[in-house]
Amino acid sequence: MSQLKSGTVNILLADDHSLIRQGISFILEDVFQNHIVHHASNLQQTLDVVRINQIDIAIIDAHFPDGNSLTIVPEIKKIRSETKILIFTGIDESSHSLKFLNAGANGFLSKMSEEEEIKRAIFKMKEEGEYISAATQILLMNSLKDRNLINPLFSLTDRERQIADMYAKGLGNLEIANLLDLRQNTVSTTKKRIFEKLKVDNLAELIELVKDHQ
Repeated sequence: MSQLKSGTVNILLADDHSLIRQGISFILEDVFQNHIVHHASNLQQTLDVVRINQIDIAIIDAHFPDGNSLTIVPEIKKIRSETKILIFTGIDESSHSLKFLNAGANGFLSKMSEEEEIKRAIFKMKEEGEYISAATQILLMNSLKDRNLINPLFSLTDRERQIADMYAKGLGNLEIANLLDLRQNTVSTTKKRIFEKLKVDNLAELIELVKDHQ
């Protein structure tokens, strides 16, 4: 792949693992002739770098010790709408790419990708403003027929969504039953149905999923 020869490209590498950032820095040498790399190891640093610098491409992990980067994608776009965001992560593409794209990211790439694919993704981010893998393209097409692929919470009824939100806030069966004037076993039955629809096995997974799609 030939190097891009345009003006200086400002790139943000946001990952809490320095080895990942160093590895991408080496790859960038083969993609750009002139570029400046900015580093961030948590969500707050990521936002600070974007505020201070004219970032062209932000390569961001999906999760940090201080939270989920899904929460800052819209914030980055508000600060600098022209910044292109590539989510570079180890989480499953089929389960998570659409929600990040829906939040405003311009691309999604697995950390399991080969080096040439990483180069291609970064090249496309600069030249075309987006990178959509073949797997995510299929998901996007399927999502036109099934909106649950974008947000699985859409599969819940209003009551189920209400109860799921209450679980996400840390409430237990008895508290939910009292607040909604329901029998406790009714709440338990609804929880089981929520788990089945969302394909989760426990409350921890439910809470994470609800917070990811709020």
